Amino acid sequence: MAQVLEFRLPDLGEGLTEAEIVRWLVEVGDVVAIDQPVVEVETAKAMVEVPCPYGGVVTARFGDEGAELPVGAPLLTVAVGSPVESAGDGADADSGTDSVTDSGSGNVLVGYGTGAPPVRRRRVRPEGLKAAVAVSVAPAEAPAPTPDPDPVLGPVAVVSPLVRRLARQHDLDLRRLAGSGPDGLILRADVESAIRAAAEAPAPEASASSSPAASSAAAGERVALRGVRGAVADKLSRSRREIPDATCWVDADATELMAARAAMNGAAGAGAAKVSVLALLARICTAALARHPELNSTVDQEAREIVRLPQVHLGFAAQTDRGLVVPVVRDAHARTTGSIGAEIARLTEAARTGALTPAELTGGTFTLNNYGVFGVDGSTPIINHPEAAMLGVGRIVPKPWVHEGELAVRQVVQLSLTFDHRVCDGGTAGGFLRYVADCVEQPALLLRSV
Repeated sequence: MAQVLEFRLPDLGEGLTEAEIVRWLVEVGDVVAIDQPVVEVETAKAMVEVPCPYGGVVTARFGDEGAELPVGAPLLTVAVGSPVESAGDGADADSGTDSVTDSGSGNVLVGYGTGAPPVRRRRVRPEGLKAAVAVSVAPAEAPAPTPDPDPVLGPVAVVSPLVRRLARQHDLDLRRLAGSGPDGLILRADVESAIRAAAEAPAPEASASSSPAASSAAAGERVALRGVRGAVADKLSRSRREIPDATCWVDADATELMAARAAMNGAAGAGAAKVSVLALLARICTAALARHPELNSTVDQEAREIVRLPQVHLGFAAQTDRGLVVPVVRDAHARTTGSIGAEIARLTEAARTGALTPAELTGGTFTLNNYGVFGVDGSTPIINHPEAAMLGVGRIVPKPWVHEGELAVRQVVQLSLTFDHRVCDGGTAGGFLRYVADCVEQPALLLRSV
């Protein structure tokens, strides 16, 4: 008999505990190769194609597109090997029966791989393998052999934890359902049918005591806080709970900065990459953090210590179709303006396509938030926990400004700094922001730190 191996959702790194199935890349009955991507999932950090460490025929898939699975939950099962050593004709190399030593991969992703020792077996052609296991192909939602008692619902015969979760999300009492599976097993189809029936049932008349506001709220659209949106909500809430933040701001004349950028891009030539305003501001941030390292730090709550960090890993806020993400430019303090700009461009494109890895979205020590792209002047940003500060940049627009004793029209920008008051006092924060503003107004000051 062919050996059926179960592939579970791996630990995708950075402490992630669950992922949402976005798109299945294989069907039940398909032949897959070792390390072939079989499903695309979305974590709180990024979209990831998950490769399967086994080669063989897919016999079952667990979870529909849109379902959330915890790390360690079954993703699919694969039948490997063959009931006979040769696939029909007993030929050797030309018929694909040469010897192989392993049907599993190494540690393709964090936390999983084929831990069993290599087993010698003979390779069979996909057609022969598919035929050999055709009788063992199971529906996508194979019933568990022994349902575990539910801590809330009791010993209900439910096929999988996903079905239990689906029922809980819709306030459905599983004890009132009759399962259509073997021995009364409750399947996902049973739960979905009950949900549809509840949705189609006429709504009870509102009592006289029901307020219009309550009725309106009950009828409103509900959007699940999960994936990227859920992760952002959790992080921002934690930031507000734990960090005693304060904000200071200043207007700066960015006319000379814009002129310097135009000169740099003009001298670079037609085919060269252009220097962005964000890259210049990022370079200014690294210079300011070198002068005020208190703001490139984090707070260890348990030890009651401030940890000042030696490297600047600069995050920048990027709005995408999937929500707000903060890619990180590693070792920004050691990069030139051009290098920072190139990395920002690469990470921005990856953010737009959903191709950022968890590693590219974590580990930041300071964040730059350019909300001027939304056409607004100012904001009081929430610190990206566990960092200690964030610099916000508004739009750069022509405004009346006193320049060299005369009223003139200049390119003006508002800068704001939100900082953790535990790591420094207002004097340090003000000194940081003033240096940033001075560099915006006089870019030549950056030459001292080149």
